[in-house]
Amino acid sequence: MRKIVAGKLHGIHVTEANLDYHGSITLDPDHCEEAGILPMEFVEIWNKNSGARISTYVILGERGSRCCILNGAAARTCQPGDLVIICNSVYVHESELTALKPRVLTFDKDNRIVDRLTYSVERDAGGGYGFSILNESNEVLRVPALVSRS
Repeated sequence: MRKIVAGKLHGIHVTEANLDYHGSITLDPDHCEEAGILPMEFVEIWNKNSGARISTYVILGERGSRCCILNGAAARTCQPGDLVIICNSVYVHESELTALKPRVLTFDKDNRIVDRLTYSVERDAGGGYGFSILNESNEVLRVPALVSRS
C-alpha cells in the first residue's frame, strides 16, 4: 500500500488563527466536499509563507463562509492571510494508482475557487508512469517528463 494524494486545497488563505480552541482546522464544507475532504479526517497543512508543516484534523465551519481557521496548537503555525496547502491522502495498492483522480482546488485572495483541477497518473506501454494535470474540461495543463520504473 502506498500513501497517495487524494485531494488538495491549494493556495487557500488563512482567515483566522484561534489559539483558544480545542484544536484542528475549520474549513468551509463546500470546499471540503469538492476536494473530497471529510470531517474529522486528518490532513497535512503546508504554509507557503513560513514553510511550516503540520498535521491535524478537519472540522466543518459555516457553509459558504470560505473559512480556513487554524485552531489550538495549529494556530501557532499560521497567521491570517498566510497561503496554505491542505492535502488529504489515501492508501492504495500500486495497481489502483491510475484509477485515483485527486481533486485539487485553487483559490483567489478571498478564498473563492479559481480552478478545479484533477491529477491523473497513466501507464505507458513500457511500464512507466505519466502524470497530467487536467482542468475542468479535461484538457491537459501540464505533462511532466515520464518517470520510468526502476
